[in-house]
Amino acid sequence: MKTLLHSRWLHLLLLLFWLVIGLGLRFLCLDLKSVWTDEFATLVFSLGHSFRTVPLNQAIALDTLLQPLQLEPQTGVAAVLEHLMQESTHPPLYFVLAHWWLQWFPSQEGLVSIWAARSLPAILGALSIPAMFGLGWLAFGSRLVGHLAAAVMAVSPYGIYLAQEARHYTLAVLWVIASLSCLVAAVRSLRAHKPLPVPSGLGWVAVNALGMATHHFFVLTLLAEALILLGFWLLAAWASLFKKHEQTFQWPTLKLWGRIYTVAAGTIAGIVVWLPTWQAVYGNQLTDWIYSGSRAGLGWFDPLLQALVGWITMLVFLPIQAPNPVAVIVSGLGMLLFLVWSVPLIYRGLRQQWQHFQSRLALQVLGGFVLSAIALFFAIAYGLETEINSAFRFNFVYFPAVIALLGASLAAFWSGSVGSQPRASTARIVGGFWKWWQPNGKTVVLVIWLVGLLSGLTVATGWGYQKTHRPDVVVQHLQQAAQSPTLIAIAHATHGQTGRLMGLAWELKHQQTAGALANPLFLLAHQDQNPLSSAIALQQALSQLPRPLDLWLLNFPNPDETQSLASLLAAERCVDDPQHKHRTDGYRYRLYRC
Repeated sequence: MKTLLHSRWLHLLLLLFWLVIGLGLRFLCLDLKSVWTDEFATLVFSLGHSFRTVPLNQAIALDTLLQPLQLEPQTGVAAVLEHLMQESTHPPLYFVLAHWWLQWFPSQEGLVSIWAARSLPAILGALSIPAMFGLGWLAFGSRLVGHLAAAVMAVSPYGIYLAQEARHYTLAVLWVIASLSCLVAAVRSLRAHKPLPVPSGLGWVAVNALGMATHHFFVLTLLAEALILLGFWLLAAWASLFKKHEQTFQWPTLKLWGRIYTVAAGTIAGIVVWLPTWQAVYGNQLTDWIYSGSRAGLGWFDPLLQALVGWITMLVFLPIQAPNPVAVIVSGLGMLLFLVWSVPLIYRGLRQQWQHFQSRLALQVLGGFVLSAIALFFAIAYGLETEINSAFRFNFVYFPAVIALLGASLAAFWSGSVGSQPRASTARIVGGFWKWWQPNGKTVVLVIWLVGLLSGLTVATGWGYQKTHRPDVVVQHLQQAAQSPTLIAIAHATHGQTGRLMGLAWELKHQQTAGALANPLFLLAHQDQNPLSSAIALQQALSQLPRPLDLWLLNFPNPDETQSLASLLAAERCVDDPQHKHRTDGYRYRLYRC
């Protein structure tokens, strides 16, 4: 039995177990959720197509709107790069990989398969499970930490959310894990008074370059790592100057730090390559959403509250978006009680790990990295007045380090090196809970992991981390109100609005809607510098269509407050239906009977 426990086959089987669970959660209900705007951008550009082929300012059929989603095997990578660079703000690596990936899957009703598009990030997300095992083992020198980090990654609701989006974030997570592994190896070499091995340095530069080619915000990972290295450099210099006893780090000589400087230079070169692209991104309409404008009153607390929610969902996310209000209330209370119970325990586990010399260095590196990254996020949120914390997907920058720290904390409980009894302050909060249940260390780990598993199921089944835009909800309202042939019009500025309209067309096509919605028309009324341009395009389209007509206005200015639009609708004999004014994620829409 003892031989089995120390067998490498046991570790491989256990790692395979985490991987199977992670794959199952990431592929569960993979193609049942609605497709939202950013996913359409991934699909169109990965196929080598352009949003600009969709006609503006004219009523078009459903198939015309969805034409950029058709598979065309003859389209190559050159087209992917051309359209992406001209119309988007993202680097190309993931889109090229997705282009090759999608060629292996047949079309569905002439269009790309959303299951195929989401399966690539799901697989990449699952690969982060063994990658986390490697990071935990490398950083803490413990297979136990590696296994528990992998186990938490397998069920993390945030990790599953990223993996079920047809986007590039799970690939970026893999690069973050790899770069952090190189950082840990570098600091360990410095502590051993040895220069960084050449293969490690070259690999680090390559990983950083690939990370930058995947997502621009990977630069925040690199900045946080740079702050950690700067901290150790200053620590070494201070200890050497004041001749501290039992000195861990030597004076940062060129011989010792020279290869670190070389890695830094290579990484900077990999960042500078993207400066022209960043200049094009600045002021782009596609990124306007991130700027919040000046904050006032309670708005100053928004970044903090948003960050807290993002951190919590890395560990737990019960069904607070379920349709049943009772389930929402119970889930909210359950999450609160779980956090009150688990957070002090996680902190105590990390304190216990701090007592070990090997673990202390890993905690300094990974803990310092997380704090540095969070500080950068708040600096951007408050200094540049942005909503960066509201987009939880950007937390990929430091997500793997959080999971590694959770794995280290749980390992302290599993090994029995820390008890599960609460401190007096915590006991006052939870009352007499421990009077009837006093869990041992392994029970603490099991409960936290099972809550994570339930949270993963919550996200996979759509009761948590619902899509940012909800075209499925809009289509339900369209179906309920349909009486006459339908025109769905949206005020257009960028391909973001094209994606919103595509979401409705996608839902209508796959639901095979009959009756008045059997052949809907769509209008992208382009809004340029002329404030009346979208209204004029709407009037011209309406004048060419037969009556009666159901007109749905999406994300147009409120006609009740815009006299020109109200006059236009009155001239076209379009009457507001007061029973059908709705707002849902990504859409503000109302019905007119013409």
